[in-house]
Amino acid sequence: MSLLTMIQSATPRIGIPKPQLIAGSTDDQVLQLMGIANEEGSELSRRYAWQALTKEGSFTTVATESQGSITTIAGSDFRYVINETIWNRTQRRPVFGPKSSQQWQQLKAQQINGPWYQYRIRGNLIIFIPVPTAGESCYFEWVSKNFVTLASGGTSATWVADGDTGLLDEDLMSAGIIWRWKQIKGLEYAEDFAKYERMVEDAMARDGSKPRLSLGGGGSELYYPGVIVPSGNWVV
Repeated sequence: MSLLTMIQSATPRIGIPKPQLIAGSTDDQVLQLMGIANEEGSELSRRYAWQALTKEGSFTTVATESQGSITTIAGSDFRYVINETIWNRTQRRPVFGPKSSQQWQQLKAQQINGPWYQYRIRGNLIIFIPVPTAGESCYFEWVSKNFVTLASGGTSATWVADGDTGLLDEDLMSAGIIWRWKQIKGLEYAEDFAKYERMVEDAMARDGSKPRLSLGGGGSELYYPGVIVPSGNWVV
């Protein structure tokens, strides 16, 4: 669904005529709906690490504490790094972190110099302790703030044209537009909000597929430094 069809699907539920134009409209109600659509997209995109907004970034280490600006490494649409995803593929080891302000200052004061790289993001810079060896490849996953695919090409954190399409489930966004509109207008919106919340929870539970959970614990496949013996039959 595009911006136009998404809002057109919502208007019968809020009791206003179906618009034929959104971005270029001069109708105050239609422009308000576009503003609500931007609010809904922004809030929904912040709420969860949706697979549609998740990307992979990489950088090559330099022999200084700062490895550069995270927005330069990832992209201008960077929102946040997914925790525990930074791995040094050269050494085949995780980069531990993110460290808190208190932990970082403790490491600096105690002059901890290894053996494992640790990181934090401060002032939009990704910084390492100890200073890494130059030329090592690090990869990580991060979440974008751009929830719109522009009809003109590229992505955006706002709707721009009627033909723009959403990267997130637009049924969710239509439901979000409905309850937000009713809230702004002082109408009863509790049931619409409850329905929307159920839809969002269901979508998060299914997004990107999910692993089987064990109540017995264990079963983690996050390998830390040491000898790694894959599962299988090793009889020759």
